[in-house]
Amino acid sequence: MILIKSARELDLMRQAGRLVAECHAALAPRIRPGVTTAELDAFVEDFLRRHGGIPTYKGYRGYPASICTSVNDEVCHGIPGRRRLREGDVITVDIGVTLNGYHGDSAWTYAVGEVSEEARRLMEVGEACLWAGIAQAREGSRLGDIGHAIQSLAESHGCGVVRDFVGHGIGRRLHEDPDVPHFGTPGTGVRLRAGMTLCIEPLITLGAWRGT
Repeated sequence: MILIKSARELDLMRQAGRLVAECHAALAPRIRPGVTTAELDAFVEDFLRRHGGIPTYKGYRGYPASICTSVNDEVCHGIPGRRRLREGDVITVDIGVTLNGYHGDSAWTYAVGEVSEEARRLMEVGEACLWAGIAQAREGSRLGDIGHAIQSLAESHGCGVVRDFVGHGIGRRLHEDPDVPHFGTPGTGVRLRAGMTLCIEPLITLGAWRGT
């Protein structure tokens, strides 16, 4: 069931989302060669708790950490540990927080030092796809419009869209209805209504996507 949020609930969700964004901004300068993913995890947990939040992922379905850290060809949901980042790595850090009973959730991709031109292009296409999807997230549009905008832009740059993982609704629960595919046909799927809250999370690959 899709839950429509009140104006008060939307304000609380904005606060949670803002805290996640502030945490990413504070984390960014700490992502450098030599740091371990466990050290990044510890920083994020401390930051969120000091600002009144609870790390959503820690303990979620048994997950042991506060963030997900996916390096290079890891698609998502990598677990932080002793791995040290190296010059040229690309890392996606996924942060979730619970603040005043509502969730914020955002993954950012970072370059570790100087990265290859290919990696830089992938990051640029991924960000452009995110904004293309967000541009379609307006009242009266359909979920297929979001997915189509992302897919068509990615493929126009010779990239692929991961289909095994999709975005989702968010609110009092981390994962709410509806699922938000990052591929699709315009004019299809659930019609968007004011008060819906969505996580648009395109996962973009170099070359065509070949699913499992």
